[in-house]
Amino acid sequence: MRKPNVFDLIECMAALIRSEERKKCTEMKLQLVHFQVLEYLSFCNKYSDTPAAIANYLGMTRGTISQTLIILEKRAFIKKNQDISDKRVFHVQLLPKGLNTLNKAKPTELFQRAAKILQESSPVEGGEEIFIEALTALQKANDSNSFGVCKTCKNFSRTPKGFFCELTQEKLSKKDSEKICQEHVPI
Repeated sequence: MRKPNVFDLIECMAALIRSEERKKCTEMKLQLVHFQVLEYLSFCNKYSDTPAAIANYLGMTRGTISQTLIILEKRAFIKKNQDISDKRVFHVQLLPKGLNTLNKAKPTELFQRAAKILQESSPVEGGEEIFIEALTALQKANDSNSFGVCKTCKNFSRTPKGFFCELTQEKLSKKDSEKICQEHVPI
């Protein structure tokens, strides 16, 4: 019998997490895709809050995301806003009701219990590096966008007036600089 590698272990962890998320979603009459979209919207920045970016991040078709957004908008979890400069583009905003639903659907008790068990059994400092390296390797192997944190991008800069994106030539808020972006280019 072969020893599991890090990717086998990540797959098992992801399956367990998704199973727990499905249970919570069922209790709340949500589909898993609804939860995933709400979760994504909670940590993406203004360059990544479009239906196309959501589809890209989740690896789903634009049609699936379009139908999901219609349902989420009817339930007052999200709001779609037309872009000011490009009328073809819509930005999706997570509303307080959607954020509240997301927080209720997250399997935080599972994570808290697991973190406690892990800390008690083997107090590992900085163990997340292996997961960052594994994710980076998977993204490179798949030729997918990194969707990294804005302030870790090579196009991010600090100016005397605040934060700035060299790619879009726009000012960035502190909040946007701390969220993920689909345009991320690792340093």
